[in-house]
Amino acid sequence: MTKSLYNAVYATVILLLVCGPLLSRAQSHYPGQHAGKFALNDRLKPAVYSFDLQDVRLLDSRFKQNREREEQWLLSIPAGRLLHSFRTQAGIYSGNEGGYFTVKKLAGWEALDCELRGHSTGHLLSGLALMYATTGDELYKRKADSLVAGLAEVQQVLNQDGFLSAWPQELINRNIAGKKVWAPWYTLHKLLAGLIDQYLYADNKQALLIAAGMAAWAYKKLQPVTPEQRARMLRNEFGGINETFYNLYAITGDPQCKWLGEFFYHNEMLDPLKAGKDILEQKHANTYIPKLLGLTRQYEIAGSGEGDTIATFFWNTVIDHHSFCTGSNSDKEKFFKPDNQSAHLTGYTGESCNVYNMLKLTRHLYCHSGDIKYADYYEKALFNHILGQQDPATGMIAYFLPMLPGAYKVYSTPDSSFWCCVGSGFENQAKYGEAIYYHGENDLYINLFIPSVVNWKEKGLQLKQETVFPQNGAVTFTIEAAPVTDLTLKLRYPSWAGAGASLQVNGKAITLKQKPGSYIVLTRKWKKGDKITVHFPLFLHTVAANDNPHKAAIAYGPIILAGEMGTGDFRGRQPYSDPLLYNDYYTYDYHVPKDISTVLALDTHKINNAIEPVADQPLTFKTLKEGIILRPLYDIHRERYVVYWDIKQ
Repeated sequence: MTKSLYNAVYATVILLLVCGPLLSRAQSHYPGQHAGKFALNDRLKPAVYSFDLQDVRLLDSRFKQNREREEQWLLSIPAGRLLHSFRTQAGIYSGNEGGYFTVKKLAGWEALDCELRGHSTGHLLSGLALMYATTGDELYKRKADSLVAGLAEVQQVLNQDGFLSAWPQELINRNIAGKKVWAPWYTLHKLLAGLIDQYLYADNKQALLIAAGMAAWAYKKLQPVTPEQRARMLRNEFGGINETFYNLYAITGDPQCKWLGEFFYHNEMLDPLKAGKDILEQKHANTYIPKLLGLTRQYEIAGSGEGDTIATFFWNTVIDHHSFCTGSNSDKEKFFKPDNQSAHLTGYTGESCNVYNMLKLTRHLYCHSGDIKYADYYEKALFNHILGQQDPATGMIAYFLPMLPGAYKVYSTPDSSFWCCVGSGFENQAKYGEAIYYHGENDLYINLFIPSVVNWKEKGLQLKQETVFPQNGAVTFTIEAAPVTDLTLKLRYPSWAGAGASLQVNGKAITLKQKPGSYIVLTRKWKKGDKITVHFPLFLHTVAANDNPHKAAIAYGPIILAGEMGTGDFRGRQPYSDPLLYNDYYTYDYHVPKDISTVLALDTHKINNAIEPVADQPLTFKTLKEGIILRPLYDIHRERYVVYWDIKQ
């Protein structure tokens, strides 16, 4: 950054940091951690509001255990290794860290010859910010502060109008010229998003200054781009860079950031959705989904326009016609022909980044409308994909969730993979508390059944949720601090539960008038110690592929069950990735044994006659004829499995 431009950007951001609390004091959309950090109010009034992560604490469960494994990984990667490619790009000596004459280099997608290098540092900044918010542990803030300080030094030494990356600007020049390059704006999106998260969740003002400098560079860089150049460059994957520029616009009020967000509106991909056309087939899914996140953020800030209609059409199209029973989508990273699931049961289905981004979009659309269908989907994808993405033995992350019969989850390595899904995995495991609870003006929505405590400070309400779900459908809520006025609790009555739910308040049975797919509404003046107990019955059922009623998965409530198929013919490092082949996930040979069977004999209307629970083994079932053990897909690791079966009645 030139000295004059740096001073101008610095002055703008300092003014924001000083005046921001005054500008944003009435900003009801951003309570708690984000209060006073937005120069602009969103004009859209949500139907429901999110809680800050700091207001929700996880109690012991598989979710908290996943998070704790992720914490160890986040803290174990030295800051010097994460900054090495940035410092190398700037010509800064990296020092003698970790006992090496030079820093031990990261591999895979963070190798110095990979054009995506640096993306993981952005994801990790977000992960550390989210961990700090959800745990309150200063360890995460201290590590992130050291990373931000290192990035600030690189930006200053580069002295290129605010440009910051682990690779040179030539990659951006190639993108503008329409030449082949691997997603430079995607990488910058991850870095910008991480810096913004550090400002919002960890109050790191230096991070905002860096981000503002990057935006000033981007504006100067893209101003001369012609419409023809823009059309060509937007065909290259750019992640959610439009979303980050809109977020910077809301934080700073700088119209240049708004211009940048609008610049990345991809007409070729979004205009057909506006016309209600499904053109997703063969489109790269994780390139597509973030475009809608930027469009949604624009809609929220403006409070008008077609963004919500376009995003809703896209969401319905993906969920209803392009997704598997797990809530995941894509085959070899691309959307397939609508309603054609049974033709795409391969080893390369369900990219984890797609689910990460679909869940982000789902949260936005739920806040806009309060429609319970979004909560139903969130639960499906969270339990069946995200929860099982992590290997419990090592904390490593799977890129795909294979639907190929006899396949297994292939995991990353600690410092030699760094795929995109490893990066989004740094965030996934850190923010399990984000969608359990929401609130209106005077009502608390309970959407997910995960042991936790929510503290609604503005109302003086603290509520504890205890459950072993999905082992059974019993959930107990205890009022640990009560508001002084009446307040409404809205408990999600899941569509999978069917009829037969029961409810008690302080031991007294309450007659339920609501039906599945709605909210159970309880309004009263609550007292400390009040207990609400609800029981949702879970049933075995099948989930057929859209295009073949005889190709189906087995589910227990919302939980997809998979058949255990052992470890026959595992070779070498399987089920872990080869650290020497950073793209081996895409050509991976599962060596599926020929004797893997996918046939189940059962009447889908009388499924309990063919499958029974295994005594004293929660969430474990056995097929009576075939003798196959079925367990939750999220809990099957380091062995082969079958999800979709050939049903013979």
